[in-house]
Amino acid sequence: MTALVPRAARRRAGQLASFAEALLTPHGVDRYLELLDPMLVRKEIRGVVTEVRRQAADTVTLTIRPSRAWRGFTAGQYVRVSVHIDGVRRTRCYSPACSQYRTDGLLELTIKADPHGLVSSYLYANAERGMVLELSQPDGAFTMPANRPHGVLLISGGSGITPVISMLRTLVDEGHGGPITFLHYANTADDVLYRDELAELAATHPGLRVAFGYTHEHTGGDLHGFFGTEHLHAVAPWYRDAETYLCGPTPLMDAVRTVFDTAGLSEQLHTEEFAPPPLQLDTGNATGQVRFTHSGAETANSGRPLLEQAEEAGLRPEHGCRMGICFSCTKVKATGCVRDARSGELSTEENEEIQLCISVPVGDVEINC
Repeated sequence: MTALVPRAARRRAGQLASFAEALLTPHGVDRYLELLDPMLVRKEIRGVVTEVRRQAADTVTLTIRPSRAWRGFTAGQYVRVSVHIDGVRRTRCYSPACSQYRTDGLLELTIKADPHGLVSSYLYANAERGMVLELSQPDGAFTMPANRPHGVLLISGGSGITPVISMLRTLVDEGHGGPITFLHYANTADDVLYRDELAELAATHPGLRVAFGYTHEHTGGDLHGFFGTEHLHAVAPWYRDAETYLCGPTPLMDAVRTVFDTAGLSEQLHTEEFAPPPLQLDTGNATGQVRFTHSGAETANSGRPLLEQAEEAGLRPEHGCRMGICFSCTKVKATGCVRDARSGELSTEENEEIQLCISVPVGDVEINC
């Protein structure tokens, strides 16, 4: 009988919470709990910064304790991080760099400050212990299969290191028995992130080789210059029998894809885009008017994505990645036709949700914005 008491008490507490939620509609319990302590929210996810360190001149590494709604992540996935800047909620996607098995439940994000990036620059300049961030549940398909491949080649460049070092740390925690090569490119030795941690992992895991390629230095490191087939043969001659995971700047991504395509190994190459692909725009033949119904603003269609047109009209809609990933800029299209600037697909349904950053008007369009 005593064993049933805690279960009954928990059920009763859940019923009371649901009742309180109903009483506090439309705001719900979380809005009031947040006033007391942002980390008390039950449905949304918050994260409090517990440590801030700087590995390189233009990066900041944050250790974050997520709130209780966090369900964990799989190595290679990303998390949407939101902050309020000048009264506007801004969101960007960042990949955790820690192992998915981190025992203390903390997250580690390393963020490179982009001179043109609002969120990265803000966090680089303002992150401190005790700062509370808004987080999402993890997302993304850049992950390893549950049945790990025997040989694993991890290639990264710059801040693209974060999802692949998460994979590496996860494999090490699993005691992976096959060969692993971690190949990282940076301009110089001073630009290498996680250098000490990588050296420690290589020293403690017998199947791991860590190699650094410096593109702007001719001394130090293991490789020099830009990626090529000779680099593969030098650090992972077994690469044809491996699964390869790649994340980094566009030139590195393109070079690796070319080598793997030529070798007939494209199916063994798995990538996470470091930058958005160019959008398909036809600004010369744009027609119609764009009306933002909530604000009353109206503008001639320029053929640019709706997010850009809203900003040009003086509006400040919430947005994040500007590449169709984070869904922060989702709004309802009341009427009209839009084209997905990535795929070219047209959509004419009324009262449908669209992403402003990748949707281009085709003729007259009304947006609830």
